[in-house]
Amino acid sequence: MLVVALVAFGIYLSVGGFRGDGAEEEQQADQVGGEDRNPGEQQSEAVPPSPIPTTAAEDMEVMDWLPFTEEEFTAAAATAQGFAEAYGTMDYSEPPEAYYDRMAAFATEDYAETLAQSSGAGALWGEMAENEAVAEGRANVESIRSFDDDSIIFVVNAQSITEDASGARDDLGEYAITTVEDGEEWRVYDFQPADAANLGGD
Repeated sequence: MLVVALVAFGIYLSVGGFRGDGAEEEQQADQVGGEDRNPGEQQSEAVPPSPIPTTAAEDMEVMDWLPFTEEEFTAAAATAQGFAEAYGTMDYSEPPEAYYDRMAAFATEDYAETLAQSSGAGALWGEMAENEAVAEGRANVESIRSFDDDSIIFVVNAQSITEDASGARDDLGEYAITTVEDGEEWRVYDFQPADAANLGGD
């Protein structure tokens, strides 16, 4: 019977049936820890979410998301198209400087200087002048390739039509034309074949 009583007593101790004063205080501390230790201190209230305003699809204004107004896009496109027309217009009865000046009227000051230095039109001028050939440039904006806060790049299809009995037509192809704001006007900053990289102001 003594063995049975000791075993029972040992089980009682192992499961915590008997606790000294320290254990009892610990139990009380645990109970306090689970409750509000400082009843006078108020819990902060949760802040309710603030839903952002939304716009129904039928009320969305696409132009509000763009860095330019519709009028500015139109003005920039007109500059790109005018430059391409000037590029395809050649009157060989005039000096080559007149050809450069027509393009320069649409270009930034720096790019106008680049045109005069790099254009290969002058090399053909003497030969074509003998025939007194006149080519009329035509152009049409096909699309906007890209834009950022400072520039817009258009893809423009250009053509040059010779005004003589043959009615020769030279389809010059598509060009990527970068336009930038210059004061209150739009000017051409860069001009390249559309299949070449054209990073505009970068």
